Amino acid sequence: MNGLEPLTGEPLALDLLNTLPYAAQGPPADHLADAAGLVAWLALEGERLPEAEGVREASPDDLAAVRAVRAHAAVAVAAARRGERPPASALRGLNEAQLAAPAVRYAQWDGDAVVVTPRRSGPPGVRVASALAEEVAGLLADPALARVRECEAEDCTMLFLPAHPRRRWCSATRCGNRARVARYYQRHKDAP
Repeated sequence: MNGLEPLTGEPLALDLLNTLPYAAQGPPADHLADAAGLVAWLALEGERLPEAEGVREASPDDLAAVRAVRAHAAVAVAAARRGERPPASALRGLNEAQLAAPAVRYAQWDGDAVVVTPRRSGPPGVRVASALAEEVAGLLADPALARVRECEAEDCTMLFLPAHPRRRWCSATRCGNRARVARYYQRHKDAP
């Protein structure tokens, strides 16, 4: 990992927010800057986002739908993390995204029993945006939101949900190693 890849493996809502990491210097590195970036990110998420299964290309409208959910999510999650009420416009945007492709519990016989799977209809970007908006809504309602942290590395703004209370970095291999190397360098630089 060279630090240029999107951080994945956190709750999907946080993974979405982490597609726009801010750097200490310069503009953010938007992993959803174009349709190819969206397709690449969806491929990284794999089975965690069934609505993206088989998506090999994305239209500008698909990209716009997902980026709109990300924008609403950023505002709502930031407010909720501060213990404030998320803006009504952000919540409305998340709700509208979900309503654009609501999940239907689709029942079918698999040969032994009835199996129910959620399915959404519509263009790929609308389905993905709807599923992501649902994930964000779930995170906003989850008490675990209070435990979401921002990476402690100086030049990283990635969000993560720590499994261990002492976790300080978004990724041990991304920011943790850099911080340890910097501390080592500083100790040995100052040593007589």
